[in-house]
Amino acid sequence: MPSQKVLEQKQQVVNELADRIQNSVAGVIVSYEGIKVADDTKLRKDLREAGVKYTVVKNTLIKRAAEKAGLNGVDEVLNGTSAIATSEEDYVAAARILQKFADGHKTFEVKSGYLDNEVISLDKIKGLAKLPGRDVLLANVLGAFQAPIASFARAVQAIVDKDGEAAPAAEEAAPAEAEAPAEA
Repeated sequence: MPSQKVLEQKQQVVNELADRIQNSVAGVIVSYEGIKVADDTKLRKDLREAGVKYTVVKNTLIKRAAEKAGLNGVDEVLNGTSAIATSEEDYVAAARILQKFADGHKTFEVKSGYLDNEVISLDKIKGLAKLPGRDVLLANVLGAFQAPIASFARAVQAIVDKDGEAAPAAEEAAPAEAEAPAEA
């Protein structure tokens, strides 16, 4: 039987992980078995730069933390080696980075994931992985908002340019009309 100190440490891990799950918008559970240390280091760096927290945790602790956070349906995938990646802001970062890594490594596998505290299928995780990042999506939205304004500005500039060219021609025609009645 584990000592009281060990049980308290495990309870603390469960509480911290449950808080992470509750405060995150998305998360992915993976099997990391058989990856090299250099690959793992690069993966962790990429995840950290994207604002994703990645932790290797025992399956029983993930299960208890998920239950405490109200995330049901991850029990089936909690076997073998498991790690969990959570993101507090970006819905696609964890899925994109981990799925790309899994595509390049035979033994690394995405097991499950969740969005807004609901478990999603592996197909949805792969779909999320194909989406561009948050910054790219925001740039696309801003570009879409900016396009009508830019078109309007070009149209106004074209009118100004056209009026600027037509004005000297109108001035030349006006003196010719003024001379014509005088000659008649």
